[in-house]
Amino acid sequence: MDANRTFAPRALRTALVLGLAAAFATGTAMAQDALTKPQVRAKLEAQGYTKINDIQFDDGTWTADARSADGNRVELRMDARTGEVFPDELVGNLSKDDVKAQLAAAGWSNVHDIDWDDGVWKAEADDENGRDFEVRMDPKTGKIIGTEKD
Repeated sequence: MDANRTFAPRALRTALVLGLAAAFATGTAMAQDALTKPQVRAKLEAQGYTKINDIQFDDGTWTADARSADGNRVELRMDARTGEVFPDELVGNLSKDDVKAQLAAAGWSNVHDIDWDDGVWKAEADDENGRDFEVRMDPKTGKIIGTEKD
């Protein structure tokens, strides 16, 4: 009887110790696989973010403050292993210059009054016949999603 009473707690302790060891080993592997601070900055810059500061490793992810390509101040969280960015609000990947260049390449002229408006880019531009339009563009791809004659 005594052997059975001591066996169960001993087996439980062994399982607990092995489980904790596995958890710590997994955590260590994650830390070894995490991006470094310079890699985080480089990935953010490559995605169009500027004025990047306060880069910190927090709760297993990287956090930072930055300006998005559209000029908005955002707080970011980044997957420490993959570099996937999660901004605190929807941001565009295009700058005003990108918007102007994409509209010009699509045949629009006299592009002006480029503004960020309700989550999309808005610009005034003339079509190939010289008519003035308000053009709205997808903030990530630059695809024209709407036009209205001015």
